[in-house]
Amino acid sequence: MIVRRFPLSVVCVVAAVILAVMLPLGVAYGGLNIPSETIFSVLLGNDLGAFFSLEPASNPMTKIIIDLRLPRMVLASIVGSGLAIVGALLQTATRNDLADPFLFGLSSGAAAGAVLVITFTGDFLGIWTLPIAAFVGGLVSAITVLALVTRTIHTGPERLVLAGLAVSFLFTAIANYFVFAGDQRAAHSVVFWSLGGLGLARWETIGFAVLGLSMLISFCALKKHKLDALLSGDDTAHSLGINPKRMRIQIFVVCAFATGLFVSLVGVIGFVGLMVPHLARAFVGPLHGALLIVCGLFGAVLVVSSDIVSRLILAPQELPIGIVTAAVGAVFVIFLIIRKRTV
Repeated sequence: MIVRRFPLSVVCVVAAVILAVMLPLGVAYGGLNIPSETIFSVLLGNDLGAFFSLEPASNPMTKIIIDLRLPRMVLASIVGSGLAIVGALLQTATRNDLADPFLFGLSSGAAAGAVLVITFTGDFLGIWTLPIAAFVGGLVSAITVLALVTRTIHTGPERLVLAGLAVSFLFTAIANYFVFAGDQRAAHSVVFWSLGGLGLARWETIGFAVLGLSMLISFCALKKHKLDALLSGDDTAHSLGINPKRMRIQIFVVCAFATGLFVSLVGVIGFVGLMVPHLARAFVGPLHGALLIVCGLFGAVLVVSSDIVSRLILAPQELPIGIVTAAVGAVFVIFLIIRKRTV
């Protein structure tokens, strides 16, 4: 099948324009719709807003925009970019087109940590309790997967996938146990968090997501040529002086840390890491220099737009964003299956 490729600059500009349109919409619409004049008045400030004849915004409206909506959109963009890049890296490492961050137990470990504090301990560290607990849970699951994989000398991508699935089921069972053994009054919070949401978005906690995305960008910038070599198979990688086993472990460690940081803030948002790399490859091809840039932009657009839908579809009630991405992802996988049968 001949796949059409587009210039990287064109794809990036179009994706950036779409993202630039979606971000103000995400600030304006939700349980409470905010007029565009009010948003511009808050962003410009009273003095500059008066110059453009804009009415000063009320103090509650200013707090909603500055303290809730803006950090929410920033977090959605960062997490969407990060999860998409993680998905692309894991698909390269495993040579499995269906690999994504949640195939390897990373999300289930984070969910177990979050459920533990929600149902048993409460917010003993304030707003940091849930992010820290979820990150530790994701880290424990990642260490477990690595321990299983590295016990075998000749570690292949198939073993990494199997280890991840086993750990995923294990920590899912642990999380479910905590749900039933803990405080039943917290069940609603557990369900909402396990299906993903951006309600924890605060300027104070966004540093977690920034750290995760920075790790991914730094790793990809340093290793992009080695990542391209993995696409040609282990024998070719060996001939180029690259150790595929060591490279896969490095990829997984970086992805585990980054995913743990993302999940600790937004919960389980599935299918982003599966869908976006497929779409990005269709536009710019498989080489990582262009692929990962486009993945970052497409991932941000997907999560921001999904968050807007999740807030509008049952307004004023907010739908967990993971339901939206799961629905889109299911349709996408069905489309892939049908297309492969007809090619």
